[in-house]
Amino acid sequence: MSFLTKLLTVLVALEFFYIMYLETFATTSKSTSRVFNIPQKELHSSYLNTLFKNQGIYNGLLGVGLIYSIFSPTASLEISRIILIYIICVAIYGSVSSDKKIIFTQGGLAIITLITTLF
Repeated sequence: MSFLTKLLTVLVALEFFYIMYLETFATTSKSTSRVFNIPQKELHSSYLNTLFKNQGIYNGLLGVGLIYSIFSPTASLEISRIILIYIICVAIYGSVSSDKKIIFTQGGLAIITLITTLF
């Protein structure tokens, strides 16, 4: 795995750790409201709060998987690619079902990183 691919993989992981932070620890914050385009008042709903926290754990695990893939002595490239493809698929689904810009905001860096793994 090239240095550029490793660097981009770390950046994608950091992005997903940030999403985890917003969804799990800063669920009702102004930042969460802005990033997810949800009125802050709605973020106080216990139902939405629970869903966000659960989703945040998944996003954090994606970050952990990407970091692990960098340091894995075997199959690091394959692990990275699988997780990146998953992230891109989720971003495509989000852009179709929710907001078209999700493909760029959540999937853009992952797409670039996946492309670098091919060279």
